[in-house]
Amino acid sequence: MEGESELGLRRLSLGLIALAVVLVPWTLWLTWSLPVEHLARHWRAAWVGYDVALALLLLATGVAGVRRSPRIVVAAAAAGTLLLADAWFDVVTATHGRELAESVLEAIFAEIPLALVCFWIAYDAERFFLHTDRLRR
Repeated sequence: MEGESELGLRRLSLGLIALAVVLVPWTLWLTWSLPVEHLARHWRAAWVGYDVALALLLLATGVAGVRRSPRIVVAAAAAGTLLLADAWFDVVTATHGRELAESVLEAIFAEIPLALVCFWIAYDAERFFLHTDRLRR
């Protein structure tokens, strides 16, 4: 039985590697074919939906932390990923001047540090729980 699961994991891993390789020419094609500017019809819905998802993942991380649930690992990893993506898209979609400066500052002082905290929680939830236990005493 164990040999089958190892074979399945190997196949899955090789499939992910193949997918990454296929994404290289796809990304190059997008680089040359996508328009420089694009008006999005549902821009507001996209950002509001994204921020709702981010808020729910931060809530899930917090609740899992309070409950000392192992689910904290998945919630924190997902929240950290969304925070980094949020920082990226905020910066690259900002117009020049003040909007760009605000996006960069928000990324540097809020989104990226919070993402790193989330990744630390996901990476070492056991130490996170020990650290928060000491803070409660």
